[in-house]
Parts: sequence; C-alpha cells; structure tokens
Amino acid sequence: MSLSEKEIQERLDGVELPQSIKESIQNELKGAEISSEEIDEIVSQVKADYEHSRVEPCEAVGVVAAQSIGEPGTQMTMRTFHYAGVAEINVTLGLPRLIEIVDARKIPSTPTMTIKLTPEYAHDRDLAREVAWAIESSSILHLGSIATDLAEMNVIIELNPGALEQRKITAEEVAAKLKEETGLDVDQKENLLVMAPEEPSYRELLQLVEKIKKLSLKGVEGIKRVVIRKEGDEYILYTEGSSLKKVMQFEGVDPTRIKTNNISEIGEVLGIEAARNAIINEATDTLREQGLSVDVRHIMLVADIMTVDGELKQIGRHGVSGEKASVLARAAFEVTVNHILDAAVRGDVDDLKGVTENVIVGQPIQLGTGDVKLVASKR
Repeated sequence: MSLSEKEIQERLDGVELPQSIKESIQNELKGAEISSEEIDEIVSQVKADYEHSRVEPCEAVGVVAAQSIGEPGTQMTMRTFHYAGVAEINVTLGLPRLIEIVDARKIPSTPTMTIKLTPEYAHDRDLAREVAWAIESSSILHLGSIATDLAEMNVIIELNPGALEQRKITAEEVAAKLKEETGLDVDQKENLLVMAPEEPSYRELLQLVEKIKKLSLKGVEGIKRVVIRKEGDEYILYTEGSSLKKVMQFEGVDPTRIKTNNISEIGEVLGIEAARNAIINEATDTLREQGLSVDVRHIMLVADIMTVDGELKQIGRHGVSGEKASVLARAAFEVTVNHILDAAVRGDVDDLKGVTENVIVGQPIQLGTGDVKLVASKR
C-alpha cells in the first residue's frame, strides 16, 4: 500500500535530519508510489550518508579546504583568453580566473554578461537584436566616419543613414549629444556634422577628434559589444563589458536570469548573499571547465569566509588574512615586520588560539587530539 504525500511528510518530521534534506526527499518522491517499508529504507540510507558526510569534531576544515582547492589548482592551465563558445568574446579562464575570484577584484580582466530575455523577446531574433542594439554602446564610429579639414580647422562627421536607422538614432540626436558633451556648436547639414575646436590649433583639433571617438551616444557605457546566440529554442545575449544595474532595466531583459562575472558588482546590486552564490558558481565553473572536481563544501567555506562580515573581502593581507585576531598569524602571511611593529606599538596580546601561531612557537595545535585537555579535579 503506497503512502500519501501527507503521510510521507509525517514520517520525515519524526527523523533527525536538516530541513533542506527532508525537503529534497519530498521533492524527489513527489508523485511516486512508495510503501511504508521503502520510505523507511530511503530515510535510513539518507541518514547513513548524512552522518558519513558530516565533519568530525575538531577537524581542521580550513586547512582541508585550502588543500582541496590548492592541489587541483596546480594542474590548471595558465591560458588567460578563450573563446567560450561565443564568437570573438574573450573570457578569462583557468588559474588567472580563480586568482581573480579569491582576490575579490573590483573589475575582472574580461568583464562579461549573459543576458536572458523575457518569453516574447527570447524566441524572436529581430526583437532580440533590437534589445542588443539598445544595450550596446554606440560610438560615432558605429554610425559613420570622422575626417579633419586642416584648412578650415574643422572636424567633419559623415553619418551613415543605414547605421542611424539600424540603431534607432537620428542625426539631430547625435548633434545634440555632441553639443551637450563637448560644449561646442555643431553645424548640421542633413547627415553631415561640422565642429570646430575653441582654439584653431592642430593639437586642439586632434584632442577634439579623440574626445568625439570616445563618446557613448546611445546604449550602456562600458558594454563594447553584444553577441546574439541561439541556445535551444531561445536567443541569449553575451556582452563584452558589464553593467548589471543598467541592463536589468531594459525592456525585454529578464532580470531574474541575468548573469555577470563581476562578483563585486553582484554584491553592490543584489546584496551579499548573491555575491556569495556568485563566488561558489564562478569558482565551481572555473574548476569544472578545467576538468577538475572539487567538493562544493570547500568552495562554500571560502565563499562564507569572504562574505561573513556583510562585505566582499579578498583572501589576502587586505582582507581575511590581514584581519586575523592573532598577531603571529598575520605576521606569518605577509609584511611580517610591519605587523609585529604595529602590534608592539599598540601593546597587542596573542592568545595562541589558532594553528599558525602555535606552530610558530612550537606548541601542539588546538585541533583534533590537541583540542582535548586534561583538567585535574580540585577535590
């Protein structure tokens, strides 16, 4: 006789297991016909696996995590650039990317975004292309050509009508934007724009040309290119450059399915929990791409340590290692003399609670068997 969902839930409520595991069992068994003996067998098997996977008391989890990530890291390639299945968009992978993640870099060396669209845009290439052009930063070179007239000391911009129509921008809008950004008058004759620097000198003319080339006339500044790729039955946008907050606001973009490899930006826009998940996903994906398998719990521990104070911190002297309570542990990592001098000036005391400081002074560490102390009775 098969049990109902309610009976399965009642059986699981009486078992000592974390709520997440109970929910996972319930989801797996949803809609399945299962007897009383079978549910007991499943629960006992899960319980045995759970007990086996738990960390022993006094286990040096930090050291084990460091070894588990560091050792496979020695087998990683050093290739910095790779066409990650997307034409012409370079992505940093391998060891340089792993270093970037644990260093909590403000801006990754190759920022990129994966943008998924809402259902009405995701299945229509033309609509997806419109979103891509709206997001992609349009400079004057996308819309036409720039020339200099040395006789008149002018900059002549010839706009391409086809490019203007494609990117949904008019010559008048381009002229207004140029005037706003440079503060100079723009003489417009249909698709021909003429500008002159404040002072009629060759140097000023060249500087004006460079300034015009760098201007973003439309789209999101910093997103140099957007590539469309069909995956399954939907179109997905890949960008070179990242600006999570601005891109989420575009019509057609699904804000719940947007990804960036800039972890710092995720933390600022979506909060510290999202940054923690991003560290786990990015590190796991980087290792997996290299064909390496590391238990996710080690990566989760690193992510927890980096985000435990509510802000993103690197694993280094400017972050986790530099903020340890022990003077000797800080000194053992980097800039030894500075740490010892500062501690001497402040009159700091080291309680010798951690691993590093006890190794330095030659005492047994307070982990494993070293954590058990014999206390004499006062009777």
